[in-house]
Amino acid sequence: MSLVIVGGFLINIPFIPILEQTARNIFFHVPMWMAMYAMFLISLFHSIAYLRKSEWLADIKAEAAAKTGIVFGVCGLLTGSLWARFTWGTWWTFAEPKMNLAALALMIYVAYFMLRSAFDEPKKRARISAVYNIFAVSTIPFLLYVVPRQLTSLHPGADGNPAFSEITAAELRFILYPAMIGFIALSYWVYDITYRAYRVRYISEQTPRNPI
Repeated sequence: MSLVIVGGFLINIPFIPILEQTARNIFFHVPMWMAMYAMFLISLFHSIAYLRKSEWLADIKAEAAAKTGIVFGVCGLLTGSLWARFTWGTWWTFAEPKMNLAALALMIYVAYFMLRSAFDEPKKRARISAVYNIFAVSTIPFLLYVVPRQLTSLHPGADGNPAFSEITAAELRFILYPAMIGFIALSYWVYDITYRAYRVRYISEQTPRNPI
């Protein structure tokens, strides 16, 4: 057991078998996935908004949110791989469905950006990308939650393995839940900066240049 100070309070962090001190990784691994979910939902919202009103700002916001979501998803995958190295003895295993399905989910979003790069005409690119984005977001709950729970898995919460609430003490939630809020806020900040950069780039590309 170790002690940490959170919000001026002294909290006992219990010793967790198997995970041991790597249990602290939960304060990074899980919040990063939550941030990714939040960004993909924002991206979905703006894709639907574009299909309704065809506003170029909505397309830019959808792209910026999707890119931010991928960044946090990759970070979640890396922290999960680090955890797997300690608890399972390997950085990656194809016998673990949740790891592989998480990687597949990110590849679906990589394909989203490849699709965007395939079209030069802005309106056509935005429209097709918005439709694809709706499909991409709809696969996330199935790939990361529904399907892994139906398969044999070492990951907590799957195939009868104890989930977070069963393998950890309540004290960890005093850190985990604020961490989720903090990482979601951080992802929104990164998204906002990315969106503003995309907007400046778009406006500069649309502004005619006077010949010298």
